[in-house]
Amino acid sequence: MARTGQAVEFEAFDRLEDKVQLLVALVGRLRAEQARVAEENARINRDLETARARLQEADASSAQVAGLKEEREVIRTRVSSLLEQLESLNI
Repeated sequence: MARTGQAVEFEAFDRLEDKVQLLVALVGRLRAEQARVAEENARINRDLETARARLQEADASSAQVAGLKEEREVIRTRVSSLLEQLESLNI
């Protein structure tokens, strides 16, 4: 009867060993997945920083274009005024 008790104990240890091995494999997969996600996160952060830099450049360019349009309108108004003055001279 002692042998049957030992067999039952070994079966319990075998099941425990199987579960521990499955757990170790799961932890390994989770660590690999975590490393992959961390790399992807770092790549996405780099892409985000690049996009932010481009957006700042675009904003600066947009402000510059708005300034140039305003300057063009001022010049256009002044030229129109000068043309009107020339026409009024009746030369």
